[in-house]
Amino acid sequence: MKAVIFRQHGGPEVLEYVTDFGEPVLGPTDVLVRVRACALNHLDLFVRQGMPTLKLPLPHILGSDVAGEIAKVGDDVADLEVDERVVVNPGLTCGECEYCVRGEDPLCVDYKILGEHIQGGYAEYVVVPARNIARLPTDFSFEAAAAAPLTFMTAWRLLVTKAHVRPGEEVLILGAGSGVSTAAIQIAKLAGCTVFTTSSSEEKLKKAKALGADVLINYKTTPWSKAVWELTGKRGVDVVLDHVGAATFKDSLRSLRKGGRLVTPGATSGPMAELDIRYLFWRQLTVMGSTMSTQKEFEDVMKLVFMGRLKPVVDTVFPLKEARKAHEYLEKGEQFGKVVLRVD
Repeated sequence: MKAVIFRQHGGPEVLEYVTDFGEPVLGPTDVLVRVRACALNHLDLFVRQGMPTLKLPLPHILGSDVAGEIAKVGDDVADLEVDERVVVNPGLTCGECEYCVRGEDPLCVDYKILGEHIQGGYAEYVVVPARNIARLPTDFSFEAAAAAPLTFMTAWRLLVTKAHVRPGEEVLILGAGSGVSTAAIQIAKLAGCTVFTTSSSEEKLKKAKALGADVLINYKTTPWSKAVWELTGKRGVDVVLDHVGAATFKDSLRSLRKGGRLVTPGATSGPMAELDIRYLFWRQLTVMGSTMSTQKEFEDVMKLVFMGRLKPVVDTVFPLKEARKAHEYLEKGEQFGKVVLRVD
């Protein structure tokens, strides 16, 4: 099959388009998906570059966010049929450990992410467990569908399940142009919150406003944490969603009101953050980390996506063979929303 692989870790130049990669093996409870679109995530960049704790057999295929059609079903799969249009939950679990039994999928002792721990969707075909499949409405494009899963499920779990955002609260979402941020802006607004967001680009801030952001802060012209402090009457916001990490963590905490909550799903600027524990306990702040979501959360948020109440934002679509260019583009950080590969 056609695929984009890498045989060694490194920069975008290690990505290689091939036409003779072996088709994945189908298990009895799996489905084979004919990939039509696969969205990029910063996770793809980290895996390609190499992560100290992740030992992968090479060559490897990246890609977590997949939309396409069912090409084959395993012998034990009874409720899905060939040619159905589908989108994939990229979180893979054992289904048997104490966390899975409690419905806490992301805590699974053998948790894996499609394209990170196993072969992913930068290919003509990918195999996934049947339980990870959601049917895709006929009027929903593959590119838009691929742009939704990882970012929307992550943002939903952070804001709804972890932070318990409520109508009337003020929520600060850093980095307006990222996939998680474009999802989080919409989710916070749907929940009835006042949404603050930041960017160094006026164009991105305008697009964030169109998604529902209420307060726009250009951190090139104004220190963003100072602006938040002043705009809230020196109270601070109720919730901060910070996926940036080391570069912003200290100011994110200082932007919170007393008793506020910080949620984080990542650390694109580095993992080692500064934390004054005295400030944390004196202001009674809560810091919560999360990644991905449960199957129920995935289904809940995707229903809202399919209904049109939440809308995936697609910045640019590249053909599969131009995955290297797509990675180079994502690394520049100029996108607003998702970068997607089209698989013909």
